[in-house]
Amino acid sequence: MHDLNSVTEFLYSLRNRGSKYGLERMQQFAKAIENPENRFPSIHVAGTNGKGSVCAMLESIYRSNGYKTGLFTSPHLIRLNERIQIDRVPISDQDLATFANALRNQCNQQFDSNNYPSFFEFMVAIAFKHFAEEAVDIAIIETGLGGRLDATNILNPELSIITSIGKDHTDILGDTIEAITREKAGIIKPNTPVLIGKLPQVSQAMIKEKAHDLGSECYTLESYTKTHPLPTTNLDGTYQKQNAALASYATGILTQRFPIQDTRALNQVEWKGRWQKLTLEKQTLILDSTHNSEACLQLKENLIKHITESGKKPIIITGILGNERARDIMPLLSKYTETLYLVEPKQPRSCSAETLASMIPKSQPVQTIASEIEVLFSKGRCHIGKETDTILITGSIYLIAEVLTILEGQTKDPVGQDLI
Repeated sequence: MHDLNSVTEFLYSLRNRGSKYGLERMQQFAKAIENPENRFPSIHVAGTNGKGSVCAMLESIYRSNGYKTGLFTSPHLIRLNERIQIDRVPISDQDLATFANALRNQCNQQFDSNNYPSFFEFMVAIAFKHFAEEAVDIAIIETGLGGRLDATNILNPELSIITSIGKDHTDILGDTIEAITREKAGIIKPNTPVLIGKLPQVSQAMIKEKAHDLGSECYTLESYTKTHPLPTTNLDGTYQKQNAALASYATGILTQRFPIQDTRALNQVEWKGRWQKLTLEKQTLILDSTHNSEACLQLKENLIKHITESGKKPIIITGILGNERARDIMPLLSKYTETLYLVEPKQPRSCSAETLASMIPKSQPVQTIASEIEVLFSKGRCHIGKETDTILITGSIYLIAEVLTILEGQTKDPVGQDLI
């Protein structure tokens, strides 16, 4: 297992066994590799929406102020390496293979087949080993799912951040705001500050109570914005300004340990697939991952602004994972377009075009066209719409990944994108 092809095949074979939740195995795994998570300082970020953007913003700020940064996020868009970055450079194929080999040998000695670490646990372990060995000054770590039982939760961070709380992954995290809040609040550590974004009142109360019980200072975006204007950022939308405020506030909370000169890097954040604008010949393409009801509110704001400024509705291409999400998203999309292309990302849980069409309110006079991503795009080109049209691609992050892969002429992981 010395090349990226065999490494990804091995790692994805773990994914095919399914997800495993709980910290005991990850704690055992970390102990076997000498607890690399204790060898670098970190910020731990959870939330239903916004956690990836806040991670990207924090990384940008600290790197621009001279710190050597680690960044761990998921999922990746095109290649597995994107999940683990130092100073925004993805881990090399060689390093990924070397770490995966070493950890596989370690796990073969430590675990039986019934209790073998999962795909995500392997990725966390590789990231933490890489950051420790490269001696990063600070690592920004995004949870995979939830928080309490997430593999990243073996961290003892300098600061925990909970960006937002809404209903998503209800089959795993619970179908009430209270249940989901308990899972997200699980990242709060004793005597460690926690920063929270704009949350439902019940969530805010629960988190403050838990922080108090653990002797942890609780900071809120609400209190920050009473005395500070929302900062500017190159990422579009009011919600991104709120994410930028969270990132800015976080650096203030940690200023004694990690002093910075400024937060100007908030205007130079690279975060693909979040109202990302591309120009192809004379067409404008917008790629925006909208995967749950909370994200719909953010998409609606950007759509209204775009239509007001351009005087024209965009053509929309969508592909969605899961009927529950589709029920939230389809009525919104049909309201803000006249032509809606329905595609199926190559994921087991993708809704069919027929299913998506059935969720459009009968009162919305929208033309629907079932199609395929490979028909709509080729390298550097979109094959629908007129020169001056705006094309919005929205829905699953995996749809965005497939479109970007084709547009950029990139080679995907040798065994393809990971399946969920």
